Amino acid sequence: MTGPGAYKEGQIKRLGQILIERGWIIQEQLDEALKEAEATHTPIGQVIVKKGWITNDELQRALALQGGVSVFDLSKYIVDPAVIKLIPESFARKYKLLPVFVVENDLTVAMVDPSNLYVIDEIQRMTKMQVNPVLADEIEVHKSQDQYYGGAGNLNDLIASIDRTKLLDEEKLGEEAPVIKIVNYVIVQAIQKNASDIHVEPEEKFLNIRYRIDGLLHKQFALPLDLTPAVISRLKIMGSLDIAEKRLPQDGHIVMKVGNRNIDFRMSTCPTIHGENIVLRVLDKNEGLMGMAALGFEDREMRLFNEILKAPYGILLVTGPTGSGKTTTLYSALQTINKEDVNIMTVEDPVEYHFMGIRQVNVNTVAGLTFAAALRSFLRQDPDVIMVGEIRDKETAEIATQAALTGHLVLSTLHTNDSPSAFTRLVDMGVEPFLVSSSMLGVLAQRLVRRVCEKCKQPFEPLPELLKDLGLDAYIGKGIKFNKGRGCDYCGNSGYKGRIGIYEILRMSPAIQELVLKRASADDIRAVAVKEGLVTLRQAVLNKLLAGLTTPEEVFRVTME
Repeated sequence: MTGPGAYKEGQIKRLGQILIERGWIIQEQLDEALKEAEATHTPIGQVIVKKGWITNDELQRALALQGGVSVFDLSKYIVDPAVIKLIPESFARKYKLLPVFVVENDLTVAMVDPSNLYVIDEIQRMTKMQVNPVLADEIEVHKSQDQYYGGAGNLNDLIASIDRTKLLDEEKLGEEAPVIKIVNYVIVQAIQKNASDIHVEPEEKFLNIRYRIDGLLHKQFALPLDLTPAVISRLKIMGSLDIAEKRLPQDGHIVMKVGNRNIDFRMSTCPTIHGENIVLRVLDKNEGLMGMAALGFEDREMRLFNEILKAPYGILLVTGPTGSGKTTTLYSALQTINKEDVNIMTVEDPVEYHFMGIRQVNVNTVAGLTFAAALRSFLRQDPDVIMVGEIRDKETAEIATQAALTGHLVLSTLHTNDSPSAFTRLVDMGVEPFLVSSSMLGVLAQRLVRRVCEKCKQPFEPLPELLKDLGLDAYIGKGIKFNKGRGCDYCGNSGYKGRIGIYEILRMSPAIQELVLKRASADDIRAVAVKEGLVTLRQAVLNKLLAGLTTPEEVFRVTME
C-alpha cells in the first residue's frame, strides 16, 4: 500500500487490533476495511468511521491508545479531594475528564479524549503542572465526576447533602453519591495519615471512626447515627460481601488505587449490639516491603539474623504480639534470600504481599487447605526455603520440625512474649523436646516503638526518679538528655512519626539445647541466654532511647522488666 496518508501494515494491524479489543468492531469488519483502505489509499481509521462502525471520538481514543496512552479504570480508584480541586468542575465536565493523582509536579488526568492537545495545554496552564493524560471510559468519567465534584473534601457538607428519605431504601443505601463520597473521604484521610487500620464502630448515638496510627488508635470522626446502615452497606459492597447478612461475621477484600498508591484493604465485619463493626486492615503495596537495613536492627542483631538466614536447614521463629511487625520482618528476610537458584514457598493466611519468583499459597480452611496440609504438599515440591505464616497447632509445628530436619530452611511466626518462651511453647504444643532442640536455629522476638518526630523533637533532661524506673541509675547526675516531640502538623500533634523495630535474638547453643531437652522453664533458658550475650527487648529499647529515637513512655508501653 502506498500513497499520501497511508498507514504502514504494522500500524494498520495495531489500530485494527485495538478497535477489536475495545469491542468496537469485529474481525470481518476489519478485513473489509483493510481491503478498501488498500484500494483507495485511505487511512484505515477514516474508512471505519466513514462506514459508521465507530465515531470519530472513538477513533481518536483508539489512536491515543496506539500512541502509548494508558487505559485507566476509574472504578478501581479513590481520588484525593485535594486533587479534584485542581480542575474546575465546569471545565472537567465540558471536556469529559477527571484529575486523578499528583506525583511531584506531574498531574495524571483521566480523559475520554487524551489526544486533545488544546485541553492538555489548558490544564497545564491552569495547574502549572505537567499533564499525563490517560484514557478512561466516558460513563466512568461522568460517574466519577458526580461522585467527586460538589462538597469534595468537606465532610460536614457531604453529610448535609444526603437525602435522609433515601436512607430508608435498603437497596440504595450504599450507592448514593454522598455516601460514596463520605466513605472515600474516610479512606483517603486514613491513607494520608499512614493508618494501618480503619475502625468503623457503631455506637448508641453515633458512628465512630478511628484510625490506628503508629500502633495506637485515634478517634477521627463521629458520623450521625442514621448514616450507619448506609456507610456499612457501602463498605460491604466494596468488599463484595452480602449486605443482607447482618447476623454473622464476614471477611472481604478491597483492591483500590488511592492517588498513585496501590492499596489492599482486608475487611472484617462483626455483629455487635449497636450494628455491624467493620475493621479494614490497610496493606500499602508501595510501602509494605522494607529492606533489612530499614527495620531498625542493631549491628549485632543484624549479623546474628543474617548468619541464621545463611543456614542450609533448621527453623527460625519470629515472635511477638499481633501488630508487632513479624510478617514484615519475614518478608524482608525472604527478599534477602530470594535468588534464582533458591526455591522458596510460602503458606500464609492471607498472602499480604506478592513476590516475583516465590510460590505463595493462601490458606483455605473451608476447602481443607490448612497450614499443615500446605506444608505436606510443599515437601513434595522440592523447596529450599519454606515460610509458614504462623505455627498455631501441634500438627503444623511437627511438620515444620520434620521439614527442618530433612534439609529445609523454615521461617515462621509464633505468639510468645519473648524469645526463650518460644522453646517452651513448642514443647507445650506437644512437640518432643529432642525435635525442638535439634531443629531450632534461633528465635527473634520483636516489638515496634514509635519514633520521635524529626520535625518537632527537642531535648530534655530526665529526673533521677525516671532514670531509676528505667534502670539507668548509672546515668544519674551525668547530664544525660532524651528527646521528646512537642507536637506539630507533620506528626498530627502526637510528637511521634513512624515506628522502628526493637529485637531480641536468641541463637541456639549447646547449653540451651541441653535445657530444652530437660524441659527447662523459659526463665532458666533466659538466664543462660543472657550469660551468652542475649540483648533483651528492654535493653534494645533503652538503646533506642539513649540514641534519641524514642521516649521513656514508649519504653514502658512496649516492654516489661
